[in-house]
Amino acid sequence: MALLDALLAAGQQILSPVTAAFALAAIGLNIHFGYTGLINFGQAGFVAVGAYGFALSVVWLELPIWLAILIAFAAAAVFAILLGIPTLRLRGDYLAIVTIAAAEIIRYTVNSSLFDDVTGGAQGITNNESQGSDYSSWLNQFNPLGEGRIELGPWVFTGTALWWSIVTWVIVGIVTLLVWLLMRSPWGLTLRGVREDPDAMASLGKFDSGIKLQALILGGVIGAMAGILYVLPSAVSPIDYNSRMTFNLFTIVILGGAATILGPIVGSIVFWTVLVLSEAMITWLVDIGILANFADAPQLRFALVGLALALLIVFRPQGILGNKKEMSFARS
Repeated sequence: MALLDALLAAGQQILSPVTAAFALAAIGLNIHFGYTGLINFGQAGFVAVGAYGFALSVVWLELPIWLAILIAFAAAAVFAILLGIPTLRLRGDYLAIVTIAAAEIIRYTVNSSLFDDVTGGAQGITNNESQGSDYSSWLNQFNPLGEGRIELGPWVFTGTALWWSIVTWVIVGIVTLLVWLLMRSPWGLTLRGVREDPDAMASLGKFDSGIKLQALILGGVIGAMAGILYVLPSAVSPIDYNSRMTFNLFTIVILGGAATILGPIVGSIVFWTVLVLSEAMITWLVDIGILANFADAPQLRFALVGLALALLIVFRPQGILGNKKEMSFARS
């Protein structure tokens, strides 16, 4: 029975807007890391910029939804430009250090008590219509499913939850299609060329700094879009945008396969499924007494995911859908 409950929970997690949001953020990171070779450890910062830009525009500035979305995208683009212009000349570990520092600056800024009146500080921004801080009910007016109970085989959803899941996964599908078209275009081929041999591309007039900045902006805007999807069914909390989010996104990209179109989607589904199943297994071990005296037993799920990732790197470094040829390039 415990195993059946775990499988049902894993199935619901696959359809969850959180899984879709992580898949979308991983698509943006895949543009940075997989297609361009940028070791960006600050993707959580782009997600935070999108989430806060959208929520503050609706709650604090009381702007229309479409304008709030555009502001979130514009804020992510500005963040990418400010981050990219001084850092894209850096290589390897140096770029990773700068990007993770930039993401932490964003998190500590919105978490600061100095901005309690705007960002809510450590409490974040609640998504509650009765408190006048609602930024997601607008989506329900388009909901054709109602608010009742809906059964899909063994899974049970509310109409609202299923509607949000449909919307988020449709957006993921549209963005995936657009990225596929972009990577087949001359711009996508140029991106791969800059990744593999920037000197050769520079000799053709394709300078790597400009191409990398374009990729950073595109991946950052997609990350901001993921931030909007991530907070639609929940509150905006600064603790969610720590470095662990970026590391989880890297895990998803590597798991699914870097520089692949469907890799981030497959990686996100597998990642969250493994987390749910491992948590259920650990809870069962606690219930039967094997881990009864281990206070941090639920945290073991991240250790199990880390072990699985290490084994994947050893035995299949290209990921589930990856190509070994794509792993042979020299990242700058």
